[in-house]
Amino acid sequence: MKVWIDCTAAAHPLVLRPIIERFRRRGDEVLVTAREYGQTLEILDRLGIPHVAVGSHGGASALGKGRALGGRSLRLARLLRGRRPDLAVAHGSVDLAVVSALLRIPSAQLQDYEFAGWQRQIAFRAARRVLVPDTIPLERLERIGASGRKLVRYPGLKEEYYLADFGPDPAVIEELGLDREKVLVVVRPPPETSEYHARNEIYAAAIRRLAESPEVQAVVIPRTERQREEVRAMGAANLIVPQRAIDAQSLIAHADLVVSAGGTMNREAVALGTPVFTTFTGRMGGVDEALIAAGRLQVLDDPSALPLRKRSSPVGVLNPRDPQVLVDAILGGVSI
Repeated sequence: MKVWIDCTAAAHPLVLRPIIERFRRRGDEVLVTAREYGQTLEILDRLGIPHVAVGSHGGASALGKGRALGGRSLRLARLLRGRRPDLAVAHGSVDLAVVSALLRIPSAQLQDYEFAGWQRQIAFRAARRVLVPDTIPLERLERIGASGRKLVRYPGLKEEYYLADFGPDPAVIEELGLDREKVLVVVRPPPETSEYHARNEIYAAAIRRLAESPEVQAVVIPRTERQREEVRAMGAANLIVPQRAIDAQSLIAHADLVVSAGGTMNREAVALGTPVFTTFTGRMGGVDEALIAAGRLQVLDDPSALPLRKRSSPVGVLNPRDPQVLVDAILGGVSI
């Protein structure tokens, strides 16, 4: 088959890597397109995934998002018209949903957050197959167009699938020049340009707490250049902002604590057994609700309560799952 994969955010190359690899092992021809946003292109390069860069993020406003969607979708349609893919796969790409509907390409969408409004509505309603974790309530999925034969609910976290073959590499510690004797904290700022983002004072207070703690080294992995500059402007020597895309999964595996407003990084920490606090202020999705109820993810209400100490738990993936489960589910959508 000819398979088209679209990556529009930094998590997508990680999530889709094992799926891309398995399609290629089958002998399928895979075209990967990507949007310039965050570190998406850098992560694709780091993972060695050939790709075509098309378009960029439209910013925080609805008008900007709409213009970017229209412009990028048109460019993708031109690119793909002569290639005629047999299947399109993404993790919530609205651009892929629009183009696959326009060109009548069967599409499959993966997603693990159900409250992104019109983005999920478009992506799910256009898809032939929708893959989500089984902790998201059915009634929420039905309201946004994911029901019946198109819906596949898989067990566990998506992170447990793409981290199944993962082995933490300590080289990232040396790359960043970190002091192993200090408490290592990984920080991910809020998704400020996302539709579901809400004002986040907890994140700001947490950064100040970490900056004022000499026993801590905090690696901040920003989403935007503005976030990068805001951290640097604080002038705190113990707040480290990487210059380029790094092996964030190995960093999380070796960290003593993760403080993140981002869903994927939170769940990577859960999958890797690293203590993690969420500062997310949007509507909590079903996956995180289940993790919080199970005590695997904690909500940060008071940054002064952060346990700034070295961890004693082992490093590695706690519950690896076979990504072939996801590939088989995607392929099932082609014949629907």
